[in-house]
Amino acid sequence: MMSHSYSGLSRVLVVVAAALVSSSSSCPQAWGPSESGLEGKEMKNITSKVPFSGVQYGQLGKSVMLCCPGVNAGTPVSWFRDGESDMLQGPESGLGNELVLVEAHSTDEGTYICRTLNGALGAMVNLKLGYPPARPVVSCQAAAYENFSCTWRSSQVSGLPTRYFTSYRKKNGPEAADSQSEGSSTGPWLCPQEPQGAPRCVVHGAEFWSKYRINVTEVNPLGASTRLLDVSLQSILRPDPPQGLRVEPVPGYPRRLHASWTYPASWPRQPHFLLKFRLQYRPAQHPVWSMVEPTGLEEVITDAVAGLPHAVRVSARDFLDAGTWSAWSPEVWGTPSTGPLSKIPVEDQLPMQPRETEDQMDSPAPARPSPKPDPQPFDHRDPLEQMAVLASLGIFSFLGLAAGALALGLWLRLRRGGKNGPQKPGFLAPMIPVDKLPGASNL
Repeated sequence: MMSHSYSGLSRVLVVVAAALVSSSSSCPQAWGPSESGLEGKEMKNITSKVPFSGVQYGQLGKSVMLCCPGVNAGTPVSWFRDGESDMLQGPESGLGNELVLVEAHSTDEGTYICRTLNGALGAMVNLKLGYPPARPVVSCQAAAYENFSCTWRSSQVSGLPTRYFTSYRKKNGPEAADSQSEGSSTGPWLCPQEPQGAPRCVVHGAEFWSKYRINVTEVNPLGASTRLLDVSLQSILRPDPPQGLRVEPVPGYPRRLHASWTYPASWPRQPHFLLKFRLQYRPAQHPVWSMVEPTGLEEVITDAVAGLPHAVRVSARDFLDAGTWSAWSPEVWGTPSTGPLSKIPVEDQLPMQPRETEDQMDSPAPARPSPKPDPQPFDHRDPLEQMAVLASLGIFSFLGLAAGALALGLWLRLRRGGKNGPQKPGFLAPMIPVDKLPGASNL
């Protein structure tokens, strides 16, 4: 399954990497731009007649073999170190046109000169030492639900020129993977580096619910190393910070600040993909932030400290909690109003703008407060608090009515008893003469 998925473009990348690595084999050609490493102090009596033949590479701590370009293999040559007259290796060494440095050290870096026995042919070789590439560290992030980007860095400093090859493909389920063939809609495709050569590539037109496999291969003259990373767009979604944050005082209210902002420019304007926000604020010289979660693109802070400037910042997240919160926007400072509430003529009063409208979401301009704010206080009480107050009022009203009804019943009972006068014992007995009762004669 894995070998099948890496056909096509992946094979091409492997061939290119192998070609680059092969350049560090016996008598390698220059890998990348020519690097002489010379800074003006040349052996004029020798190097003026010897052409420069590029750079060869080796690994620190390992045996390194240099070869003399332009000389047939097995042809004996003499080796010299640039700036030194002592011969490093003579033609009698039996190594032909090669020079072997055992356990190369950083001091072995530099320019080497090879000459044939008759001095007719020769070349200069600049030796660079370093390490093979290690698996790069790769991370991906999506600032919106349409594209995502991946960045990388080397996990080990090689000290050698390095290139990166990047590609991606779409992952399917096991049942779909069995039916995929080369050239299918799952890729792989090149992940273009933007800008060219930067440690960043961008995947355009990604699908929000799909999973992708990112391939980043690090290549230098000593080898290649690959890192594979599986990502899904919904898990790496992290919007850019909100833009256009404004903090303004509310005239006449010394403990209020009005904050407004707009969607980040990178977030597409779609009604089905919205953002939610959180806002933090703190007075000057106070280390602790207070936080609220606004329902739109503006918020009125009602517990600001009078007379002190306040820092305000906002961040955003997908409204369905996909991914993570964005970074905080740059802090913006504002100070509550210190002047008295001014009287506004009725004809000049303007209605307050709604907290959030569809036009506000689609417009890149920041939401602005009304030029002449309503002098009435803003009501930003918690709905739960309002429900609790109403419930308390209902309970107290019911208890009051019950107590009143009980008091009225007792009063009516006592009043009726006063009209009938004091009753004597046995007042419940029927008021019938004894002689009228049946059988009275028998008494």
